[in-house]
Amino acid sequence: MSRTVGAHTADPCPRCFVHAVRLGEPTAVGGCDVVGYLCDRCAHAWTRPVEDDLDVYDIVRVDLTDATLYGTVWQMDADRVLVRGTSGEWLRWVERWRVIVY
Repeated sequence: MSRTVGAHTADPCPRCFVHAVRLGEPTAVGGCDVVGYLCDRCAHAWTRPVEDDLDVYDIVRVDLTDATLYGTVWQMDADRVLVRGTSGEWLRWVERWRVIVY
């Protein structure tokens, strides 16, 4: 589980378990789309798959450069997702690789 740090969510490194805000980078491994992360403390690198089984009304977390948003999938395109804020106060298109099912 992640924890909130200011406007961001911090996830732990799988090796050293230090919580830190890490912005992922989209890449491909073995023909699969993934998001790559790097721990600043221990230099461990890991990946997570890009969500490919999203459905409308899924609860998601969106990792942006300047904030972490939580909301509901409202609409989907091939490479982007429309996310609605939990109270309906905003709608925002984001790249699919930034979305994590919560």
